[in-house]
Amino acid sequence: MARRTLNRKDLRADFEAAERRKQSDDEVDEEEEEVGEEEDEDEEDESDEEADEADEAGEEVESEEEAPRKRKSAVKEPKPKEPKPRKSRARAAKTVRMKVVWGVFNNSNQRVAVYDFPKKKEADDHAAKLMADKKSTHFVQPVKEPIEEKKAES
Repeated sequence: MARRTLNRKDLRADFEAAERRKQSDDEVDEEEEEVGEEEDEDEEDESDEEADEADEAGEEVESEEEAPRKRKSAVKEPKPKEPKPRKSRARAAKTVRMKVVWGVFNNSNQRVAVYDFPKKKEADDHAAKLMADKKSTHFVQPVKEPIEEKKAES
């Protein structure tokens, strides 16, 4: 079976042609509305002229429409939007202070031991001892931990 590939250029041309047709149809509709409005104005002018002639002759002429009606325009004006109430700003989260410590890890990235930052030599010694005893890889890596602040009791 041969697969059919879509010719994107042809599809785009078809789509653009359809858009052009749609736009031209909209323009024709607008022109028809404008022509219809002009005819209505002509009819109103004629009825006004008849009324003027009747007034001069002393006759009463009843108009077809007692009050002229306004046509709704095709384009609606957007209503002014009411300003939205401002959202209250949430407080920024407290930044937690961090400290660096040395962690001794095994080959599975499990932390085996933790040493304070100035005690790197002790952490290296511990990793070397574990490598000799267990015959598996252990390494030392810096780790950031949050500082636990002590609350003053009063």
